[in-house]
Amino acid sequence: MADFRCTVCNYIFHEEADGEFDSLPADWRCPVCNAPRTAFVRVPSTLEEGGRTVSEVFISQLAAWGLKYVFGIPGTSTLGLVDALRRNDEIRYIQVRHEAAAAFMASSYGKLTGQPAVCMAVAGPRASNLITGLLDAALDRAPVLAVTGHVETYRIGTGASQEIDQHSLFESFSVYNMTLVSPDEAAEIAREAVKHAILERGVSHVDVPRDVQTMECTAPVKPLRGMMAEAAVTPPRNRLRAAADLINRAERPVIIAGFGALEAADSVVELAERIGAAIVSTFRGKGIVDNDYPLYLGCHGSLGSAAAAEAVRKADLLLVIGSSFSDLTRIPPRRTLQVDIDPMMVARRHPVEQGLTGRSSLIVQELISMVEEKERGPYLAELGELRDEWLGLLESEADPSLRPIRPQYIISVLNRELDDDAIITLDVGENGWWFGRNFQMKSTRGFSFQVTWGSMGFGLPAAIAAQLEFPDRQVVCINNRNLAMIMQEQRVEGFPVWQTELQDCDFAGFAENCGGRGLRVDDPGELEDSVREALGTDGPVLVDIETDPRRFI
Repeated sequence: MADFRCTVCNYIFHEEADGEFDSLPADWRCPVCNAPRTAFVRVPSTLEEGGRTVSEVFISQLAAWGLKYVFGIPGTSTLGLVDALRRNDEIRYIQVRHEAAAAFMASSYGKLTGQPAVCMAVAGPRASNLITGLLDAALDRAPVLAVTGHVETYRIGTGASQEIDQHSLFESFSVYNMTLVSPDEAAEIAREAVKHAILERGVSHVDVPRDVQTMECTAPVKPLRGMMAEAAVTPPRNRLRAAADLINRAERPVIIAGFGALEAADSVVELAERIGAAIVSTFRGKGIVDNDYPLYLGCHGSLGSAAAAEAVRKADLLLVIGSSFSDLTRIPPRRTLQVDIDPMMVARRHPVEQGLTGRSSLIVQELISMVEEKERGPYLAELGELRDEWLGLLESEADPSLRPIRPQYIISVLNRELDDDAIITLDVGENGWWFGRNFQMKSTRGFSFQVTWGSMGFGLPAAIAAQLEFPDRQVVCINNRNLAMIMQEQRVEGFPVWQTELQDCDFAGFAENCGGRGLRVDDPGELEDSVREALGTDGPVLVDIETDPRRFI
């Protein structure tokens, strides 16, 4: 089978799809510009017997570097790439129904594993559909590789169908952005894209024109070994000693652990015990330590606990590890020591007395070896009282007798019923507020959420990606059904509550129609059994719980 190109408008006649060109009648004309059959020329094949295409080399290089999943929808301008995926047994292609879901899945995968997955889309509107999910990955520093098809190289700049400047479209938020036009650069561009995504913790984008995908490529695929160095950065000893002295002078230290402290979780606990410090977390840092750990007081910020807020307010030193703070995590003016791998994040929103740049796991271990061990009986007793008072409040709120079912009770049931290694994904809404405030995370559980971008539609694709990677663990997506947060904001701003009620539907029935299991619960006495039934079912289950958000605003 061959391709034939119209020399007038560049329309391509594909024999594989359209039949033999030589069998066309003599009066056949180009369907685009009406040029005669004689205006067409054969497109020469560049692939010799036994050769490999650009797509094959590109996909093989991704697989050689450990990438496991490609999420996407096949289309005209990615046919070469999709066919290479079909013939590659080392990397799995997962078809989605919308490109935004593919990007959300890749973002969630990056957040949960620290490794990139691929989201793939064809040119034009489908490529632009990736943007919402990719901005989530970019802003939350999750490694993702976006691969887009493009029109043929000879059509770029001609205003062809679905042709836009895709390089510029992805430029503003990508850590690596490249159009693959030279066939023998396929393997190198694949390696560079993966390397940038991992080391810079962000979105890499590679645009591959349709005709380039099937060109011959002789570039070798290289293994990961020896091709990428791990960052092992610590500050100078004098800076570490000055930080230790600052900690030694503190009487009421509080550790604020963010997502960047995840790799140092055990060391954070060891440091807290050595210096007698409370631990609070950011919302994204929830679960870095077990939430039932005696020195842990909950999340800090608008999605957090009163105990954490009080401890931070009375602290004389805040030791911030792996967090740059969002505008929702405000802290009072206190002496602050901040540890972050990115120097641009240090003192980004809050002045610090000292900033240490480097790997949190290495820095915290260095500090443990330098700081003095402290006995803080009265301070720790005060922290214990704060913690007990807060937990007592949460328990009293989770009243199982009230109807409609209280969100606090829903969260308390999940606290009891989920496995210790369950993975929770959240969509955006008031459900996140109840989760951050009331859910007791284990350090062995996983958690995926949009921290910065806040786009609806993340939770379910994130859960699917989590289940793919962790098939033997429970995966639970917590969502909501009305615009309850907007209701709250309308009231705070003095506006009437208006246009925030979404038309209800039978979500349980919808789940059944999609081939899953649907359960509807409006009686609090049935909630525990329904959750247990859902968790014990082999396959997807939707539990639709009747609750009225207006009662709790």
